[in-house]
Amino acid sequence: MEPSAKEDTQPKPRLIVRLGIFLASHHILFSALCCSAGIIALLFLPSLAKNTYLSENALIPGSANPLFSSEDVTEANKFIKGIEAAAGGSRGGMEMPKFIVQQMKDLGAEVCYHEFLPHSKHFHPLKFFTSMTNDLAVRPNGTYSNSGTNTIGIIRAPRGDGKEAIVLVTPYNPQRVQANEVLSLALGFSVFSLLSRAAWLSKDIVWLSADSQFGEYTSVSAWLNQYHNPMFVGGVKHEPDGIAEKAEFTDFKRAGTMAAALIFKVGETRNYGDRDSVTMYAEASNGQMPNLDLLNVVHYLAVHRQGFRVNIETISSLLSSAWLRAIAEVIHTLGSILRKINPDWKLDISAPDYVEGTANLASSIYNQQALGVPTGSHGAFRDYQVDAVSLEFSPTFYIRNENAKSSFLVRGGRLLEGVVRSVNNLLEKFHQSFFLYFLTAPSKFISVGVYMIPFALLVVPLPIVAAALADGGRKMGKSIEASKSKGSADNLQTEGGSWKWLQAARVLLVIQLWAVIVSLLPYYISQIPDGTPIQSSVIWVVLAILTLIVLYAMFGSPYSAGVEWKLLKATMITSISIGLGLMSIINFATAQLGALIVIPMCLFSRPLKAQLDMSFLPRTVLCASNILLAVFGFPPAALLIMKGLSKGSWTVDLGDFWASMEFLWEWSSATYLYLFLVHLPCWLLCIHVLLHPCRQVGSKVKRE
Repeated sequence: MEPSAKEDTQPKPRLIVRLGIFLASHHILFSALCCSAGIIALLFLPSLAKNTYLSENALIPGSANPLFSSEDVTEANKFIKGIEAAAGGSRGGMEMPKFIVQQMKDLGAEVCYHEFLPHSKHFHPLKFFTSMTNDLAVRPNGTYSNSGTNTIGIIRAPRGDGKEAIVLVTPYNPQRVQANEVLSLALGFSVFSLLSRAAWLSKDIVWLSADSQFGEYTSVSAWLNQYHNPMFVGGVKHEPDGIAEKAEFTDFKRAGTMAAALIFKVGETRNYGDRDSVTMYAEASNGQMPNLDLLNVVHYLAVHRQGFRVNIETISSLLSSAWLRAIAEVIHTLGSILRKINPDWKLDISAPDYVEGTANLASSIYNQQALGVPTGSHGAFRDYQVDAVSLEFSPTFYIRNENAKSSFLVRGGRLLEGVVRSVNNLLEKFHQSFFLYFLTAPSKFISVGVYMIPFALLVVPLPIVAAALADGGRKMGKSIEASKSKGSADNLQTEGGSWKWLQAARVLLVIQLWAVIVSLLPYYISQIPDGTPIQSSVIWVVLAILTLIVLYAMFGSPYSAGVEWKLLKATMITSISIGLGLMSIINFATAQLGALIVIPMCLFSRPLKAQLDMSFLPRTVLCASNILLAVFGFPPAALLIMKGLSKGSWTVDLGDFWASMEFLWEWSSATYLYLFLVHLPCWLLCIHVLLHPCRQVGSKVKRE
């Protein structure tokens, strides 16, 4: 009677503990359900998109009648003739900036020049964590070589205190100016001229004519860096020929804190029917987005006031995809059934809308945010927490058509005027609407609370599986309790006791150290003179292999340490859980795409020798899945697959991997850090698990 009395007095485990034990005991089924639900939820994302709406009432777009008129079009046409004459007589590219500055002076604006150098493409590890300025390549005589020149005009607001400003940016290449760039400058000047006469302005207006001979992003980024971080460089300043306004080069003009920025240009003529179109580019570096209200204002004014067709970036190959149309039909059918069950579940999106939304969503996730690279010069503003959007006008007329051009200038000018009016009404920064969202259409978005659901469903099984592998489930718990009652410390160590995990943790630290070293090797490889991408890639691979061999010789390999494969896999899953969680905060799209690759690779990984006890069919399926995921999970192979899916090119070139990595570190993309600090260690640990000898003391290999 005494033992039973003691058992009755023992406290029962809490509900959360019992739930954890239950999930750990059925972790395979739980993982399959969660991963399947995560993929299904990801496919349903276009159906869950909502219509955009204005959250900030102070914006009130379109509430005032536009002042932009035919007189401003006349000013724009005069500007076009003058800029074309300056471009024809320009030899060193300085006649055009000189003409623009003179026109801004005539309006009463404060003007200045900004001289800058192209971005350096050399790899530097600190570039991922700090905002580094360009190295100034100065000639021995103290003058700058190969520099660009921005022109800046500032209108002081008659009703403002100079503490806030709105920035307008017009990129152009003074070395070989095109007709569409001349039209962009004319549009910018006409709006700037109108705002110089506006009595309602409460924020300063800055017009930046950005010299884009080194790229649109470079010129804007260099100006913003000088705007926020003044630099004083010794030596003789380079003074272009024919410009006597020395003070305009030495005195950098500034306005107040930037409330918003609007980058606009006229692109090539496109065939979108009988309506001119505007393409919005909003994605900044590492998945940063401007406040959704700014895009809503642009969309409302462009569509409902000026009659433009608004587009966003898309993957055109998906629009004609047969398998995507089949998925769209299935989603539409399921949505119709669910809506009959509950009318509030509005998931019955039409198949064409689903295909278009998926193509737009895929472009936003992969081409833009997953790479961590901005889609335009607006990305430079987001680095300084300034909301910005790029607008590319695509006219449907020939640019030399004067009547159509005048109509286009009126509507384009009124659109820009309306956006400036709305931002001018704000008493504080954009804060009401969303900063974390995906666009499936110009007027539809998916908020962070919705698109995090698929990622959460994919990640939530990882801790459960890691706990099940480390503890062995309920059976392992019973064996540990039995070993404790017998007092056998050796048996406890053999079965994976309390200190056994330290060996697996040591293996993880060694591999993580190797990954850090591999990620820093390009800093030294890029300094080799006259190195081709293929040579750099080969050197990188050889040094990575040698580094791994040296580290294993110093600290021991996973197999020599006698680490059980279950503990090694549990450590790997724990590491990838932390890595994906951190990456979802930095750049969600990278974490989402990474989870689709590494989570199946982690969950399916099992020693090839341990699969010999299985029957033929399960053994064949599991072995093929392991090998397939291990091959596709290797970063160069994954890069080849993404290249083939996005561009339709399946050619293998070792130099492409170096060029892609150079592209990522040049833009300080967090995807580079993910690939080498999260994905690569996980892949190597999976390889170690697959090749594990499965030596176990006193027990036969059992199924998970």
